[in-house]
Amino acid sequence: MKKVFGKILIIVLPVLAGLFLLLPTYRAYDLTQKQQEAFDKAKKAKTQADSISVIEAFEKKYGQDLQAAKSNRLKLGLDLRGGMYVTLEVDVVKLLEEAAQKDAIDDVFSEVLLKTKNDVVVSDLDVIEVFTKNFQQIAKPKKKYLSDYFDFGGNATIAESEDKIIEKLKENEKDAIDQAMQVIRQRVDKYGIAEPTIQKVGNRRILLELPGVTNEVEMRQLLQTTARLEFKLVRSDENLVSAFYKIDQFLAKENKLKKMNGEDVTGIEALKPKTDSLQTQKQAELKSTDTTKSEDLAKDTTSASNDSAKTAPSDTANPYAGLDKTEVQKRYTEDHPFTTLFNTSFLFEERTRKPEEVNYAINNFPKGEYNFQIFEPGLKQFNRILARREVKELLPYGIEVMLSAKPQIFKDNNANKEIKAFNFYGLKREPELTGEVVTNAVATFDPTNNTPIVNMSMDGDGSDRWAQITGANIKKRIAIVLDGQVYSAPVVNQKIVGGNSQITGMENADEAKLLKIVLKAGALKAPVQMIEERVVGPSLGEDSINQGLKAFLFAVLLVIFFMMIYYSTAGLIANIAVVINVFLIIAVLAAFQGTLTLPGIAGIILTIGMAVDANVLIYERIREELFRGRSLRSAVDEGFSKALSAILDSNITTFITGLILYFVGTGPIQGFAMTLMIGIIGTLFTGIMVTRAMFEIVLSRGATTFKFGQPKVSKA
Repeated sequence: MKKVFGKILIIVLPVLAGLFLLLPTYRAYDLTQKQQEAFDKAKKAKTQADSISVIEAFEKKYGQDLQAAKSNRLKLGLDLRGGMYVTLEVDVVKLLEEAAQKDAIDDVFSEVLLKTKNDVVVSDLDVIEVFTKNFQQIAKPKKKYLSDYFDFGGNATIAESEDKIIEKLKENEKDAIDQAMQVIRQRVDKYGIAEPTIQKVGNRRILLELPGVTNEVEMRQLLQTTARLEFKLVRSDENLVSAFYKIDQFLAKENKLKKMNGEDVTGIEALKPKTDSLQTQKQAELKSTDTTKSEDLAKDTTSASNDSAKTAPSDTANPYAGLDKTEVQKRYTEDHPFTTLFNTSFLFEERTRKPEEVNYAINNFPKGEYNFQIFEPGLKQFNRILARREVKELLPYGIEVMLSAKPQIFKDNNANKEIKAFNFYGLKREPELTGEVVTNAVATFDPTNNTPIVNMSMDGDGSDRWAQITGANIKKRIAIVLDGQVYSAPVVNQKIVGGNSQITGMENADEAKLLKIVLKAGALKAPVQMIEERVVGPSLGEDSINQGLKAFLFAVLLVIFFMMIYYSTAGLIANIAVVINVFLIIAVLAAFQGTLTLPGIAGIILTIGMAVDANVLIYERIREELFRGRSLRSAVDEGFSKALSAILDSNITTFITGLILYFVGTGPIQGFAMTLMIGIIGTLFTGIMVTRAMFEIVLSRGATTFKFGQPKVSKA
């Protein structure tokens, strides 16, 4: 029994090891189901605290196990599961622009950047080298130096400073690309994609194969979101309104000069929706949010579409007196080509003024907070105006204008369609706090309205700074900005301690989940652009799986049938060894975090043929020895020993070929080579060790005959 026990272990232990290696695959499936159940339960929770606790309880109990199981489970390739093939490019030109001092950027620098962008858009040239070359050709003749725009050259001479700046820019470029790969990998892993293939291609491109992706729009958002989270103070005050009217004056004067020169000046009034019902609804909402609750102030808003004459800033008499309504609208639009693009209203002011004290002179707007809203048709013109350098110089120093991330939807009853309206804000350019302090993010739901939200927690330093910021800005608004868009701008009612914050403004739970992922994975130093995308539909992947499984089963059944017919009982032992071999291939593939692809299935099928080939060589030698009159044990010993060299020669040469294919090839070729090499090792083990162990068990029971498919039974 002791001799048999060792042989049994040779057979049983590999099977148990295979089950152990495939356990993460089952575990990942089971935990994924539990995660979905927890998310559904959180959505139905009555309170926000209950919703958060359900999700956090799952993360605490199963979070690490789920990530470990996903990383070790058997993965299916792009051709089997369907998914996305994406090529990303790091926007190094944008990185150069952001590295420069904001106040130093001028037309010369912008021209260099534009030329650089055009030069590298159709090539894989090094961006810093192209930028340096263009700077020498464009900026140097105009007596401009890199040190005029970048402040990390030190106190060295101009030449030394230029070299230091170029060296630093190259370092930033390399760091940005490496960091982009790391962040994208973290996002993809946290998203739970079965087999992310992520590799650097060329100077600044990243290649991704993302099997199992069914929501392409969601994946684009995940990959391209820079995730620059910033907390900025809102400065939508009287100074910003005054600046807007200065922009009006500048544009009106410019338009008059163009008319005098005979240039065509297209009016912008057509860009504004003029539906009466829509304006009535909009104004009703604005009045409902007017915290001053002053009827006089509500009437005196700077909304041009309601009453142009009332909102016209004037120190003296009304310049539109005596004109009919149509002419007033026309004249006011000509005088205010910028502010007529959007609606303006009070939120609150520092103190309540008597109506006679309200004076709308351009430098005497009522102090307080204003709300700005623009309809979608006017956005293009609005952005074009704000992009002009002359216009930017008219804005208050250190203030930038930023749109809300999500629009409000208004029903235009007359046109029977919906129109989008965006809020926009004046924000301090420099953030009070950034997303670097965020340590955790949880996607959940607000129980008051069941809308998706993301709760964030900060580290110790971030918590202290956040408490100081909120404590110093009570009754003021702080905008939560992600990638240049305002997700929310709540009023601070009290000092916030503990470092907990909340982001609202997501349309659905999936968007909240994506935001949670990008916050936890970190921000990109430079934006990435999707320059190539190919989608393999799930149906195509399903067809590939079905065809591959059919081919696999057909090959297995054909081999089993042949071995059973030709080698009788010995063929059964060979078939058992083949099944164990295939099982071990799949288990080892999962253990090495490999990917099962359609070519990989072809490699397994080829391995099945090679596996029985080893048994054919052994069996034929045993049959020869039996026919020569040897005993069964002697024939078996002789058959295994004499066939060994031929088996090793054929399998080793094939293994070397697979090794070359794996290191030289890419994608499907690597998948084929991987399964082939694993199969060869499994073949040597099962074809020699496992089958020999089975024969030893039979012989230990005293057998003197065994069917090898020969016409007659040979006796010892």
